[in-house]
Amino acid sequence: MEFAYPVFFWLLLLIPVMIYWRIARRKKSQGVMKVSSVAGLRGLPVSWKVRFRPVLLALRILAYAALVTALARPQTSNTSENIDSEGIDIVMAIDISGSMLAEDLQPNRMEAAKKVAMDFVDKRISDRIGLVVFSGESFTQCPITTDHAVLKNQIMQVKSGMLQDGTAIGMGLATSVDRLRNSHAKSKVIILLTDGVNNTGLVDPLTALEIAKAFKIRVYTIGVGTQGKAPFPMPMADGSVQMVMQDVQIDEPLMKKISKETGGKYFRATNTTDLKNIYSEIDQLEKTKVEITSYKRYAEHFFPLAMLALVCILLEVVLRYSVFRSLP
Repeated sequence: MEFAYPVFFWLLLLIPVMIYWRIARRKKSQGVMKVSSVAGLRGLPVSWKVRFRPVLLALRILAYAALVTALARPQTSNTSENIDSEGIDIVMAIDISGSMLAEDLQPNRMEAAKKVAMDFVDKRISDRIGLVVFSGESFTQCPITTDHAVLKNQIMQVKSGMLQDGTAIGMGLATSVDRLRNSHAKSKVIILLTDGVNNTGLVDPLTALEIAKAFKIRVYTIGVGTQGKAPFPMPMADGSVQMVMQDVQIDEPLMKKISKETGGKYFRATNTTDLKNIYSEIDQLEKTKVEITSYKRYAEHFFPLAMLALVCILLEVVLRYSVFRSLP
């Protein structure tokens, strides 16, 4: 509830003046008789008309307050929004090879990539986003969709070992392009994250690059891993897991070539904070234009108050000139 003209509420300050004026007027209209003692009058009954005489003043004040509130125009509003957005279609291609279990990012590369990807999805309210996972082969984990709850659930289910091991960067990129090739969005983007070197797959990365260029898809590439060596969990013969240091090998020249020729950008994440900052930068680079038009419809509620004021005034007049007519 809101009021169109709340300034009218200042008129309520006149109510104490009305009460004072009524009391003063009543005293002037009553006769005065001086007596030595009123002890003999204490037991006399008081007429019910005298007791209920203040009802007239209460009705007048209630009518006045209702009328002032009606003048302030109480109203409720119903707001609707029309959202017009130039959405961006995005595919996140995430490497899920065994090396993504390395713990140079906390708790490991895989979990860090999943967490940051979900945070990225939360920021892209109006965009369609899909998920492709790849290792020795590639797979569409989630087609591009605006149902971000479903997408985040699919991201959570990603784990190493879902596909044949290896690093097929060309396959991951080609599958991502395939998800976007029929898109009519003004901007089509792939975010490709990997921690290795292409060593398998049916599609060469450079071939996938040419396909991406043909469909005018911008590719942001992210290389994940520290410089030098990284701790990697190695299963032992006795069933235990031992941490061993393995070399971090990322084909940065290839990643830079893919991003440069498609109009994207290459990033290197050596820790979890770097990865968060990279996704934040991509979020800023790929801004979505959203226009929101708001419509407000008002419903007026002054009529019941005006009717209440009218009823109170009529009731006061009727009572004053009928039941309470003989009283001052």
